[in-house]
Parts: sequence; structure tokens; C-alpha cells
Amino acid sequence: MLNTDYKFGEVHRLADQINEGNDKVQFRHIFNNDNGGVVLVAFKAGQYLDTHTAPAEVMVNVLEGEIEFTMLDKVHIIKPGEFLLMGAGVPHSVVAKADSKMMLVKVKP
Repeated sequence: MLNTDYKFGEVHRLADQINEGNDKVQFRHIFNNDNGGVVLVAFKAGQYLDTHTAPAEVMVNVLEGEIEFTMLDKVHIIKPGEFLLMGAGVPHSVVAKADSKMMLVKVKP
């Protein structure tokens, strides 16, 4: 079953759906179901997510700012309009080099 606060057929500006938080990284689910979903993540410059894994294959798409994404000990700098694909269960971390927003598309294997 699809879980979302949005209605089919409505148009929204993606980056406007989330704002950076001063105290912690912000998350907003656009939709999710048993197969995965789409999540927006907003960072203030310097905020980060420590090394962790995800139970899904992920597309990381930077909407605004600049993200340092470390996966399998390799650092990737991702800028607006760029994306990276990552397999399920891969250790990774994220650091915002500037105020940033990214979209994660998650698909469970």
C-alpha cells in the first residue's frame, strides 16, 4: 500500500518540500511502500550522517548545495543535477559541504 501525503496529479517543486534544520539533518518522505520510496534530506553546511547501511538500492540525487558522499572508502563530491547509484547494504556516510538538499530513491532488492 502506498503511503504519502501528496495527491496524484498535483505538481510540486521538489526542493521546496523540505528545509534545512539548525539542530539536525531533516528528512521528509514523499512516498513509500513495501518496495521502497522517495525521501528528501536537507542539511545545513557541516551536518553529516555517520557511516551506515541501507536495506535498499539507492539513487542519491543532489537538488541544491554540495554533498560529500563516501562509499566503500571512496569520496564522491556530488553537485546539483548529479546523481550516484548505490547497492543495498553498502556502508556509506554523507557530509554537507554547503547547505544542501538531496532526494533519495530507494528500491528494495
